[in-house]
Amino acid sequence: MSRVLIAEDEARIAAFVEKGLRANGFATAVVADGRAARDAATSGDFDLMILDIGLPGMDGFEVLRALRADRVTIPVVILTARDSVQDTVAALEGGADDYMPKPFRFEELLARVRLRLSGGRQTETTVLACGDLSLDLRTRRAQAGSRTVDLSAREFALAETFLRHPGQVLAREQLLSHVWGYDFDPGSNVVDVYVRYLRRKLGAARIETVRGMGYRLVAD
Repeated sequence: MSRVLIAEDEARIAAFVEKGLRANGFATAVVADGRAARDAATSGDFDLMILDIGLPGMDGFEVLRALRADRVTIPVVILTARDSVQDTVAALEGGADDYMPKPFRFEELLARVRLRLSGGRQTETTVLACGDLSLDLRTRRAQAGSRTVDLSAREFALAETFLRHPGQVLAREQLLSHVWGYDFDPGSNVVDVYVRYLRRKLGAARIETVRGMGYRLVAD
């Protein structure tokens, strides 16, 4: 059984991740500050660490630097609300094995955890494309035709979900669960709001409303 250390000071998110990992057969432990994260990661008791950047005591960048300076090779998946290109690059160049911005979908986090535990680093898809629309998952950049489009974290996550299922009708409930995760509210109209945002930025014709069913990314 693989052992995962969750370094996260927001109790709700830590509990959400821990519950999901345990349901999928992982042993877990949670720490809520940077020094505890560093000490636990160096103990040899864990196979992977999920690391928040905004930890008290030592932030995630400091924890990561300390681990790599001490030649601790535990795989590290960064999970953070900081989603700028600069933060992504800093984490990856600092020794992180992967980087996921909040908000996140548990299914994707689980896939990335499994990939890192299997030793994979460069085999996963890093660019999603449909026609002239593309998303770079590493740099968090979106391209629509010749335009580089600035997307918020939620917009990017929603666009990514569509690009992973081009031409497929996605129900509002699916999109809520995938994109909003632990913030999932089945009565919310937030999906419709964010689809409008994406249409304004990417082009109204790209996302089609399927009446009574949901939305679909037009594949052609």
